[in-house]
Amino acid sequence: MTLGAAPDVRADEHLGRLVRRVQAEARVPAVSAALHRADRPLWSCTVGATGTDSPLGPGTQFRIGSVTKTFTAVLVLQCRDDGLLDLDDPVGRHLDLPAHGELTVRRLLSHTAGLQREPFGDIWDSLRVPDADQLVAELDRAERVLPTGRRFHYSNLGVAVLGQLVGRLRGGGWAQALTERILTPLGLTDTTVTPRPTAATGFLVDAYSDEAHPEPPTDFGAVGPAAQLWSTATDMARWAAFLADPAALDPAGAVLAPATLDEMRWPLTTTDETLWGAGFGLGLILIPQGERVMHVGHDGAMPGFLAGVYGRRGGDGTAGAMGAAVLGSSGTATELFDLSHRLLAAAVEHDPAEIEPWRPGAPAPATLRGALGRWWGEGSEYVFSWHDGTLRARGVGDPAGRPPAIFTPSPDQPDVFRVVSGREVGELLRLTRDEAGAVVRMHWATYRFTRHQETFDRYDFRAGS
Repeated sequence: MTLGAAPDVRADEHLGRLVRRVQAEARVPAVSAALHRADRPLWSCTVGATGTDSPLGPGTQFRIGSVTKTFTAVLVLQCRDDGLLDLDDPVGRHLDLPAHGELTVRRLLSHTAGLQREPFGDIWDSLRVPDADQLVAELDRAERVLPTGRRFHYSNLGVAVLGQLVGRLRGGGWAQALTERILTPLGLTDTTVTPRPTAATGFLVDAYSDEAHPEPPTDFGAVGPAAQLWSTATDMARWAAFLADPAALDPAGAVLAPATLDEMRWPLTTTDETLWGAGFGLGLILIPQGERVMHVGHDGAMPGFLAGVYGRRGGDGTAGAMGAAVLGSSGTATELFDLSHRLLAAAVEHDPAEIEPWRPGAPAPATLRGALGRWWGEGSEYVFSWHDGTLRARGVGDPAGRPPAIFTPSPDQPDVFRVVSGREVGELLRLTRDEAGAVVRMHWATYRFTRHQETFDRYDFRAGS
């Protein structure tokens, strides 16, 4: 099967059945789901009705709530990559704040700043939210509910402050930066700050009857960077795929460099110390799925709406640029949160990515040929090899799915390499040669590597001394 080949019809039917079952059993007025992957046409499914005169379809917008935070996080990292800030800058270095200016950008992104969850006032009771001036002016009335860095504590207020930061650094405001720097370059034309007339209505479904009552529409003002956006499942599946595999959707790195998204996906904290079922990176939720598979994205909840938007990384059968989105018009059907994960897993199970055939490649450079093969370090055996134009190493006992260490040469030292991914990332590998130029030992992260097993005081088991 070739790139872009037709999907397995039975797999599509299975995905559709998963969506229809959740819509029926969780009693959701409308559900829209989509699956994006590089090797298949876009898949989508809608069930129910919008609650308006407009028919439900793949182009129907839903409120995506806190999925908005992933966009704000990318905007912040763009500012960092453009040299406008450092993640360890106190936010007060860039904004004139009456309080909490010492909290760092990194802490706010990872929800470890300890800042209270919402802006001052009972905004979920009054549904009145502050404008930008009021948000800033009332920061001195907001609490630091936990010591900074103590643990994960989710804060819409913290992300709202980051939205103000983006607007200040870019000029023109958060919404303009969002459109110009993310939505337009990625072609997310159905993602907007305010809903279109054809958007679905959000409902609260009565627990003890079949009544579905519409929730009031809300504009989140200065808290918009945390929860304002409206979108479609097809747009959000594409966004999830970008978060998982940016090089496939943005090969030029116009929105964000893949290395920066790698940084965002690195877990900085766990969200629950008793379960360790999810982590949080720089604005992204990270949910391990076993077998070295990670789902990365965010959930969203606003009055009358729930959303789950996740991309899939790693694992046998996972396609490139794989993302799923589930949007629903119920504020209580929490089964929707799990559905995006189930769709990704089912797609891999019932329609896995094709296995790419191996093809011969270019030989290793002559200067490195003598470094290939088996080496011993710290009493354990490793295999150094040359694949896809890079020097790499794996432990002999490593699980099959564990990525190798990959080395890149130093531009001015031919026998010095730096680890760019995998074990000991960032550390150096140094080759030592004899008078004839043969590699006789190596030092990796300062540990000695030899062709045969030796103790740290260089006892060689072959010689018995």
